[in-house]
Amino acid sequence: MLQALDRFWHEDCLKCSCCDCRLGRVGSTLYTRANLILCRRDYLRLFGVTGNCAACSKLIPAFEMVMRARDNVYHLDCFACQLCRQRFCVGDKFFLKNNMILCQLDYERSHLNGSTERQ
Repeated sequence: MLQALDRFWHEDCLKCSCCDCRLGRVGSTLYTRANLILCRRDYLRLFGVTGNCAACSKLIPAFEMVMRARDNVYHLDCFACQLCRQRFCVGDKFFLKNNMILCQLDYERSHLNGSTERQ
């Protein structure tokens, strides 16, 4: 038996109202709104805030994983140096200059040249 929302549930009965995925797994989170029991993905799909990617300007669905730099939000695939297109790995340094994401090499080049354009 599982306890959620001040009730007890059979493990197979606690499911998302939209996609029917089971919510009884250890570590899973459930959301409620408008008398619906929802998984995270469906909650964000129905009620989440969407926005546009700062690099490509395309819509980012509310349930999609994103990268953030200050007030900017990016698709994971768009989070790359905007001059050389180098993708970043966990722990890599990146710089935000004039709202452009730059790798360390391009940041240092632009800093020396006083611009963000390649020479």
